Order: sequence, then C-alpha cells, then structure tokens
Amino acid sequence: MAGRKKGVRSHATMPAMFWTIPTIMTWTRIVAIPIIVGVFYLPLPVATCNLIATVLFVVFAATDWLDGYLARRLNQTSAFGAFLDPVADKFLVCASLLVLVHLNRADVFVALIIIGREIAISALREWMAQIGASRSVAVHMIGKLKTTVQMVAIPFLLYDGWLFGFIDTALWGIVLIWIAAVLTVWSMVYYLQKAIPEIRARAQ
Repeated sequence: MAGRKKGVRSHATMPAMFWTIPTIMTWTRIVAIPIIVGVFYLPLPVATCNLIATVLFVVFAATDWLDGYLARRLNQTSAFGAFLDPVADKFLVCASLLVLVHLNRADVFVALIIIGREIAISALREWMAQIGASRSVAVHMIGKLKTTVQMVAIPFLLYDGWLFGFIDTALWGIVLIWIAAVLTVWSMVYYLQKAIPEIRARAQ
C-alpha cells in the first residue's frame, strides 16, 4: 500500500515538473527549431525570410535568460529544468548553424568546431559529474564570452543584410562567428586542462 502511494505521488509530480512556466519557456526553444528552418521554405522573398528567421531566433534565444529569471523568481527551479535548459540552447544553436551552412552563410568548418565542442564538453561534464568532480568543469568566463559572441553572430548571419543602413550584418556575422570558433577551441582546451588531473588519476 505504501509503495502504491509513493508511485501515485511521483506520477502526480511528474507533469508539474515538466510544465512549470520556466520549463515551458525552455521547451519553446526546441519547438522553435523546425519553425526557424521552415521559414526558409516559405514562398516569400529572401529578405522577408531572413527578417522572420532573425526575429524568431532573437525572441526564442531571449527565453534562455527569462526562464532562468522566472525559475528563481517563482521558486520553480528543478533538476529537470537544469538538464533541459542547456540542451535546448545547444539544439537551437546547432540547428541554426546547420541552416547557415546550408545557405552558404557560414563555413562548414566553423559549424564542425562549434558543434563538435558542444558534444565533447557535454560528454566530459557528464563523466565528471559521475565521478563527483563537476566543479572542475563548471562554466567559465571564456565559455560565457563564446556563447555571447555566437548569439550575436547567428542572428547577424540570418539577417544577411544592412542593419540601420550602415551595419553589414553578413560581414560582421562572419567575423563574429570565426571569433566564436576561436573562443570555442580556447574554452575546450581550458576545460580539458581542468579535467586532465581527474582523467590521469583514473587511468592509473
């Protein structure tokens, strides 16, 4: 009887964990992916598709800050939310990079660097968490700077035109995405250096 009650309680709390306001906002970043991709298949002028995709990316990317703020404000932080938030961010960024490569607005080498780094560091963090050393690969300022630069570069490249009549977003987008790639490698090296002592200790 006690086991049955426990099962009912955990089943009842599951939807609540999935559908808090911050978590719903995080889900929207995943839902945004096919929408942003689909924009470029609409029978609209290229400039219009660019503008719609840029606005969608900026709006949905902004939920990354907002869902964290609301989670703390409404006291709705959860382990599931902490897991889903970075996953949603990576999905949105990686999907946008693939769209830009397809549109010939970003070099495939840049996409490989950024996406490959995300896979490698995610795997490293999971392993470090399993051995109880997750603090060694906690988010560092280099990683935050890399994220900021790429989150400016991507909408610039999606827009692919002149902003306010004097900012060539295509040019600046290319410059910024390459800077993001350099910071990506730098941050990966930093995290690996932090993890190497733990890796060596368990290799002996």
